[in-house]
Amino acid sequence: MIEPSPVSSSPRRAWRRQRDRLATALIMAGGIGVIGAVLAIGVFLVWEVLPALLGGVLEPSQIRTTLTPMAWGTLKAAFWAMAFAKPLALGAAIHSSLFMSQRLRSRMKPTLEMMEAFPGVVIGFVAGLLLAPWVERHLAGSLALLLVLPLGVLLAAEAWRRLPAAGRRHLPLTWAGLWLMPWLALLTWLTLAFSPGVESLLFGGNLREWLDAELGIDYATRNAMIVGLAMGIAVMPSVYALAEDALSGVPSRLGEGAHALGATRWQTLWRVVLPAAAPGIFAAVMIGAGRAVGETMIVLMASGNTAVMSLSPLEGMRTMAAGIAVELPEAVPGSEAYLLLLLAALLLFLFTFLVNTLAEVVRSRLRRRYRWLGGSP
Repeated sequence: MIEPSPVSSSPRRAWRRQRDRLATALIMAGGIGVIGAVLAIGVFLVWEVLPALLGGVLEPSQIRTTLTPMAWGTLKAAFWAMAFAKPLALGAAIHSSLFMSQRLRSRMKPTLEMMEAFPGVVIGFVAGLLLAPWVERHLAGSLALLLVLPLGVLLAAEAWRRLPAAGRRHLPLTWAGLWLMPWLALLTWLTLAFSPGVESLLFGGNLREWLDAELGIDYATRNAMIVGLAMGIAVMPSVYALAEDALSGVPSRLGEGAHALGATRWQTLWRVVLPAAAPGIFAAVMIGAGRAVGETMIVLMASGNTAVMSLSPLEGMRTMAAGIAVELPEAVPGSEAYLLLLLAALLLFLFTFLVNTLAEVVRSRLRRRYRWLGGSP
């Protein structure tokens, strides 16, 4: 056996150490640069806005009149986005981490995570120019789908539970993500096919006019429902990825112990796995909410950008991010409009900063919680 020459290996080890130190220094410099840039943005906004607030340049009544509709629209858009994204993302995370076969999971998880790279402007374009007109033409069918599809999933689950053992073997729960798709496609086709007849029978053939005449709801083509659906698609991958990692990080011996004590798979999920992964799931939802609050292009292209304060998801709204994007290029530096936009930006900055900080604190607690169990979230 020939021993390597220490003379030739020593320079190689020295080069590797130098390369590792250089990589570490670059990574550290990048991290410090990101933190410095974020702090610089916050300092700039405070430096510009605080003198105007203390000096009386911005009146409280003016701030309320200008920012209240935009703050309401921001929260409204984030609420409907999370209403769409949270059930789907958390349901997909639970199924893929606990029930799905490893073969299907290895293909589906990277696909969903890659959806996070979709540009918001593309999603906003599709939502504003394609989805919104289609929903307006098929309003009754679109609203019916929001009720039919969840009920269809529950009906399929109950039918699967009542199948004999041979039928369950042909339709395993681990592959439910695939065999449910034809069923949901059939329900979608039937709903859209029968909705015009139901609309003619119950609403005189025009649901939009019936809503305006009977309930006083003025349906807007670009509304909170369209924004919620589009932003939900944009937010869903990040919520799914973080929640799935939290669920997969729960030590397997916790579930195995519950099964050994006689718990069913469903009882193990609700009473063992979900409580153990709750901090990570909470962090995923909070980060998704922060993304929804700060989204600009989707809201700008799909909301109509109207400063309306309404609870109805069928009416438009205006968010802080969209207002800044529209008005800031035309605002004169130092003017009241310019300072109000900077105040809106400061509020957005503080909200997203606090949300992300809270989410990271919760994730850190989750790591410490499972360190003594030998698991990592």
